[in-house]
Amino acid sequence: MLSFALAANDWRSKGEETTNQDIVVLLHGLGRSNTAMWLLAARIGNAGYQVEQVGYSSLNKAPEEIIGNISQQIDACCAEQDRTVHFVGHSLGGLLIRAYLQENKLEYLGRVVLVGTPNQGTEIVDNMRDNCLMQLLGPTANALGTDDTSLPKQLEPPYYPVGVIAGYYDSDSNDDLLPGRDDGLVPVESTKLEGMTDFIEIESGHSMMRYSKDVAKQVIAFLNNGKFHRE
Repeated sequence: MLSFALAANDWRSKGEETTNQDIVVLLHGLGRSNTAMWLLAARIGNAGYQVEQVGYSSLNKAPEEIIGNISQQIDACCAEQDRTVHFVGHSLGGLLIRAYLQENKLEYLGRVVLVGTPNQGTEIVDNMRDNCLMQLLGPTANALGTDDTSLPKQLEPPYYPVGVIAGYYDSDSNDDLLPGRDDGLVPVESTKLEGMTDFIEIESGHSMMRYSKDVAKQVIAFLNNGKFHRE
């Protein structure tokens, strides 16, 4: 907890002291809160960006309700800024960023990084549709499948530079629900997006991507240069 407090204070204080920094709007994934993104937020902040975290409740909420919520927050913090505004989203957070930018054109829009985002939906939702857990998670979780009515399939290709980071790890424990290469929840192929600027795979499970030093390194590389770092 002490390390959390020190890191969080570090990136917040940098943002408060400097008004000419680029802004990074950071969104967490399904069933999480801003706390889940503290380490990635700290690392981005330490790289010289002002981080604005946008939190939202996702359980038992419809996609339209969540998009309305995050849109109000982004409009309030960042839409009228005269500085470059970038976006970074983990999992569902990436889809929400795409939904927001589909309806809102920011004058100083920068780059977007999607981390483990199911841009084509995920078959695990298709295969667990009748599971009681999916019913408990609510309508947004159930809208992350691969059918034509899903949230991902309602989103247009990006008109902005976007880097996609996919996670993967070697395990066959979920092959009955999610065959092929995946991060445990999202197939690597499902993270890919028509019109994406760059793409990279990083060895990590889905949830742990937000804590991964390698993920943070690639997020910052794309924010800085519009491409991922390769040796």
